[in-house]
Amino acid sequence: APHPNPLPIPSEGEWGEGDFMSTLKYKRLLLKLSGEALMGKGAYGIDMSVAGRLAADIAEATRAGAEIAVVVGGGNIFRGLSGAAKGMDRATADYMGMLATVMNALAFQNALERQGTPARVLSAIPMPTVCESYVRPKALTYMAKGQVLVFAAGTGNPFFTTDTAATLRAIEMNCDAVAKATQVDGVYSADPKKDPTAHRYDRLTYAEVLAKDLKVMDGAAIALARDNGLPVLVFSIEEPGNLLKALRGEARATVIAGGA
Repeated sequence: APHPNPLPIPSEGEWGEGDFMSTLKYKRLLLKLSGEALMGKGAYGIDMSVAGRLAADIAEATRAGAEIAVVVGGGNIFRGLSGAAKGMDRATADYMGMLATVMNALAFQNALERQGTPARVLSAIPMPTVCESYVRPKALTYMAKGQVLVFAAGTGNPFFTTDTAATLRAIEMNCDAVAKATQVDGVYSADPKKDPTAHRYDRLTYAEVLAKDLKVMDGAAIALARDNGLPVLVFSIEEPGNLLKALRGEARATVIAGGA
């Protein structure tokens, strides 16, 4: 017999945080954060209040049932290309940049754990006294247990950007998408802060990104995503709570997919 006082069924959008994972369009996501995102308004280094805000967004997403991995860049500490331009060997500069990402990853792990979110730093360059080495089966086990993974040291190889590392790890972790967090709400034909006539794209194909030479990710990362059918989301991380909106497919963002 039916219950005498059945509970009303919430309409779409009324579910509370953490209710049904089915509300997530992307359940498993790789989030790419630039090193500069951690600087806040500083000229360099890490602003832990900014790291805390970003960690809070990730904590909110994990409570909603999402599985999140993060790749952090190192530009706030060391920019490999600028070092190479000043006479340093490019490979040496890139290794120094990889070490900078480890520092950022440790800081971000700390910010996540302060939010009560268990997190692990996995480095492509072994440094056992500092963090664990990246081993794919171990990483998949951690992720399935709901731990946030923070991947450090890029791919472990020079001449590859952290964008490429993010795309590679997203594919290895069987993610539904890789999300590039930026200061603007998607991909534009030019820098919207410098060119008020810049056109914003809602959707792009991988081929269009490469043909138009849009500065979303480097070409190797876009080609890797294309060859593995991995969608790329570009959205703003400036608005608190936007990560969960992106996971639900509700954020204002550019989606790069198809046209392979």
